[in-house]
Amino acid sequence: MEKVRVILWGLGAMGSGIAKALLKRSNVDIVGVLKVTETHRGETLSSVIGAGQSDVRISTDPDAVLKPGAADIVIISTASFTKTVKPQIERAVRAGMNVITIAEEMAYPAAQSPAAACELDRLAKEYGVTILGTGINPGFVLDSLIIALTGVCLDVQEIHATRVNDLSAFGQMVMRTQGVGTTPEEFQAGLEDGTIVGHVGFPESMQMIANTLGWKLDEIVQTKEPIISQVCRETPHVVIKPGMVAGCRHIAYGKQNGQVKITLEHPQQVRPELADVETGDYIRITGTPDLNLQIKPEIPGGIGTIAMAVNMIPLVCQASPGLKTMPDLPLPAAMLPKLVTTCKK
Repeated sequence: MEKVRVILWGLGAMGSGIAKALLKRSNVDIVGVLKVTETHRGETLSSVIGAGQSDVRISTDPDAVLKPGAADIVIISTASFTKTVKPQIERAVRAGMNVITIAEEMAYPAAQSPAAACELDRLAKEYGVTILGTGINPGFVLDSLIIALTGVCLDVQEIHATRVNDLSAFGQMVMRTQGVGTTPEEFQAGLEDGTIVGHVGFPESMQMIANTLGWKLDEIVQTKEPIISQVCRETPHVVIKPGMVAGCRHIAYGKQNGQVKITLEHPQQVRPELADVETGDYIRITGTPDLNLQIKPEIPGGIGTIAMAVNMIPLVCQASPGLKTMPDLPLPAAMLPKLVTTCKK
């Protein structure tokens, strides 16, 4: 059975993790690696990530790597926003390749970029390939998992979900957008100028849930507050001194006819254990029956994002052409190292 040929675009914390996971799977062959910066250009993948035995050399030239017929699927781990990754997705699609991206806004791009979503859907169908945005959140915890739980309900009146997680596994891009390592004053300035956005993906998760349940949300209200550290904290990507920002407490409320139907809370910070904070994922559904799910500690964000990108490969490979979201595809399952996977031709 032929291996699924994969090109990786982006080799930060998540891209490198995806690469390490794929190198352990006998049903996958990494045939290309692209970076958006010149760092490590020309070096082999294994020498850069310190794992596996891949002699594929890192390139910064999409034209040289994204040649028609070169790969079955491209995994894009370069940015969080639809407007940034859309040109990259389009290049991969025009080369006849399926796409998985962990860009948060691409989990449900119609929420904020409906025109872009339509364009990508049309292009994917034209070239006979599939596009999917996924990840741990959005993509699973605060949307797909909630949707799955409503499957045992006869009625759903309200949803309240909270994800208390550790940001430490993520790279510099996520740290910047969360305001980690800033002063409180810099955090507020970042909120005002748009450089600090907190969690990326609340409108996407909200609309994914609402549209699946047939709810029409009239308004989504969001609040963002800095989580100030009282102790020193450090990750490979940031050092935080007492009085600096360790994370963001971000809450979103989805309203219908003035009533809150969906509340999603996401207080996330680096090294939460140093502040005696226990992580966890909590979902409460008010309906028939009422449901209350607790996962403690949290589903690890870094590992979860990597796993979702890897495990959705078989489902994307076999899906019909077009722009897809998680509710459009079968339930994800672990793509174990020796699982046989094929791609649509």
